[in-house]
Amino acid sequence: MDFINRTTEEIAKDLLGVKIIHETEEVTYTGYIVETEAYIGIHDRAAHSYNGKNTQSIRSLYKEGGIIYAHSMHKQLLINFVTQTEGEPQGVLIRAIEPEQGIEQMNMNRMHKSGYELTNGPGKLTQAMNISKKLDGTRIGEGCLKIDLKNRKYPKNIDSSPRIGVPNKGEWTTKHLRFTVSGHPYISKARKRDTIPINETWL
Repeated sequence: MDFINRTTEEIAKDLLGVKIIHETEEVTYTGYIVETEAYIGIHDRAAHSYNGKNTQSIRSLYKEGGIIYAHSMHKQLLINFVTQTEGEPQGVLIRAIEPEQGIEQMNMNRMHKSGYELTNGPGKLTQAMNISKKLDGTRIGEGCLKIDLKNRKYPKNIDSSPRIGVPNKGEWTTKHLRFTVSGHPYISKARKRDTIPINETWL
């Protein structure tokens, strides 16, 4: 996947349906990305790199597109895929997945959570897939975290909306930089009346 020569918004939409794979010694976890958020660099008031901030903890965000940026928030680990050229700190937060392989172990990792609660949030999916902060700064596909573009799915429709948990950031609070597979029940904060059967969300 091209993480450099397209806009971060385009990449965030194209990641929907891509299979994400985390290989551990015990279990291989897989799932399909159903929700992403784009963060647009130093001008984006909600981005960690806003105003050119560049500390040790966010250094990976300044690397070349295709690098993993893992960070902690509210005691949860979140993973982002860095986009654009080195020094242009933009990225895509992976917010939710439709789990496929390793579900039984995911349930255990999530303290016996099941159903849509298993992976319908950015901290939930990293916990379910046993993803650690050690991935920060590594390249997608060169270690234990990979994406599969051949065996991916394609959304029937993509919705855009404001990002979640971005209050008091002016126009950046309301910008439609969150992208979801329309109607998918694994989307975070999905209302039951807005969801449709999983097989009807994909082409």
